[in-house]
Amino acid sequence: MSKLSNSWRMMKASANVLKLDPELLVFPVLSGVAAILVTATFIVPFAFIGEGFGALENLDEKVGYLGYVVGFLYYLVLYSLIFFFNTALVGATMIRLDGGDPTVKDGLNIAFGKIGSILEYAAIAATVGMILRALEERAGFIGRIVIGLIGLSWTLATYLTVPVMVTKDVSALDAVKESAETFKRTWGEQVVANIGIGFATFFIFMGMALVSIPLIMLTASVSEALVIPLVLSLLAGFVLVGVVSSALKGIYSAALYRYATTGDPGEHFSAAEMEKAFREKKRRW
Repeated sequence: MSKLSNSWRMMKASANVLKLDPELLVFPVLSGVAAILVTATFIVPFAFIGEGFGALENLDEKVGYLGYVVGFLYYLVLYSLIFFFNTALVGATMIRLDGGDPTVKDGLNIAFGKIGSILEYAAIAATVGMILRALEERAGFIGRIVIGLIGLSWTLATYLTVPVMVTKDVSALDAVKESAETFKRTWGEQVVANIGIGFATFFIFMGMALVSIPLIMLTASVSEALVIPLVLSLLAGFVLVGVVSSALKGIYSAALYRYATTGDPGEHFSAAEMEKAFREKKRRW
């Protein structure tokens, strides 16, 4: 419970940073738009091999190696864009934590400066993703659970890869290694904070749905013409919450890595709270 309350305070600090720099929301928005465009672009080749995006479910049985090639290219392009905008977000956040006043241009310049490492990291992530999917198709029920846990471990271990790439001039492989090493020291705060942000997002989604669904039904009984704008407003609300959640995770990852490597989480974050969390972990070890 102490870790949960501490992580909640760190999340509030992340929100304070976002209030100071609302332009940070531009990066997850651009990432989402890019993901939609990439997915729409790849609909054609996936349709060509006859399975749509269902081809990713049973690549070896239905479409052979062609499916793996197209699937790998899809993940490579998708991850490249996601990592690019996440790098811009973390880079801009680092400027704020250093006491500066970042702009969208600052974040994009940082991302462009790391484009080589970003592409390398995307290639690594796409390869790991395709290998795990291929293994999952050949595994039974228990095997799929194990592979799912391996995938989760990979996600957690690489959580700080982008902050490493932003702050250091290293290859993506070295950044992944350092992220995994840092993860060993920060896993408690890292996991709990992400769960906290995820739960907060989930409950907000649930609250919006519980309020909106009866309202939509009531509106439909009065005027069907008002249903469409109401539904669109609800979807816009979901998108906004998702964007804010993504921004908070990026901000928190920057502060967490900054503290783990320098002992100073930067402005707007409490070094005392971070230190308390890390000391608790060291005592358990």
